[in-house]
Amino acid sequence: MTHKIFVFFALILCFTACKTEPTSPFKALDLMDNGVPITIMAPDSAQVSTDDLIVMQEVSIRKGDDYFVQIRYSDAAGTASVAALKAEEITDAKRDPFFTEIIQDDTAGFIYKTQLDSTRASYGFRYIKLQGDKEYRFRNGIIGAFSEEATRAMYEGVQQ
Repeated sequence: MTHKIFVFFALILCFTACKTEPTSPFKALDLMDNGVPITIMAPDSAQVSTDDLIVMQEVSIRKGDDYFVQIRYSDAAGTASVAALKAEEITDAKRDPFFTEIIQDDTAGFIYKTQLDSTRASYGFRYIKLQGDKEYRFRNGIIGAFSEEATRAMYEGVQQ
C-alpha cells in the first residue's frame, strides 16, 4: 500500500513539474518615461507616443493592427468615484451610432460591441483607474476595428 501511495505522489509531482504555463505575447511596459506612473502589459517593441490635449494628456501605445491603447489623464481627478467615471464612459460609448451592447461589465471598466454592418462587428473597452489625485482613462484606440480576442487582451493588459 505504501508503494502505491509513493508512486501516486511521484506521478503527481512529475506532472506538476512538467506543466508549462502558456507564454503571453505581452511584456510589462513601464510608462513612467512618458509621464504616466503605470505599467501595463503590451506587445514587445510597441510604439509609445504622447499628446497634450490642453485639458488632459494622452499616451498612445500601438503595435500593428491588433493593439492600440490610449490612456487619457488629467492633473486632478474630477471625482473620487470610479463608478461615476465609468458611467461617463458608458454614456460616451453608447453615443457611437454602431454601439450594440456591453458584453462584459466590471467594477472599473467594460467591454462593448459595435456592429459596423450586417457582417462585421468590432469591440472596444474602457477602464478607469484612480491613483492618488489623478484619474486614468484607458480605452482602445479610436482608429481601427478590433476583434473580441484582441480587445480582451488589451483590456486585461491595462489592468496590471
